[in-house]
Amino acid sequence: MAYSMSDLKKYLNIELDGIPYKIIEYHHVKPGKGAAFVRTKLRNLIDGRVIEKTFHAGDKADEPNLERKKFQYSYNEGDIYYFMDNETYEMIPIDAKVLDNKQFLLEGMEVDVLFHNSKVIGVELPISVVLEVVETQPVSNRDRSGACRKPATLETGAVVTVPCHIVEGDKIKVDTRNGEYLEKVK
Repeated sequence: MAYSMSDLKKYLNIELDGIPYKIIEYHHVKPGKGAAFVRTKLRNLIDGRVIEKTFHAGDKADEPNLERKKFQYSYNEGDIYYFMDNETYEMIPIDAKVLDNKQFLLEGMEVDVLFHNSKVIGVELPISVVLEVVETQPVSNRDRSGACRKPATLETGAVVTVPCHIVEGDKIKVDTRNGEYLEKVK
């Protein structure tokens, strides 16, 4: 399948010249004169480099030939993370350089491991995860306005910015793509 300019969106995987990319920034530009175009930043899924590319009407991008398999995160030893294949129970080691958002990995979490030509090129976590707040500063009642924000450390060690009403022990939902707080979970 080929993607046209109107199909492009943030976090979409595309292939250009045989190399798989993920769109990490997307801006649709409609100038006063001339045709609209899309300005993007693309991250190479093989080596992690970021490039800028502009797509005009009529430009096409291919769907990458990626194989996606379900794995379960087991543990890590330094910069090597171990995942278990849910079908064969085989453990595979993956270098930390391939993991974008390892700060949200929880033991036992199910993830998608991406393969390109039988080589691991990435690990995709669920779009959102529920994690427990293990450390955050208390805030006085008068400081709990809707605009008040503070840092909170989660059970995985990740630090995210949360509203002031969040306290230690609360479970919150976090977007794994950008590390943003989504909501408090009951």
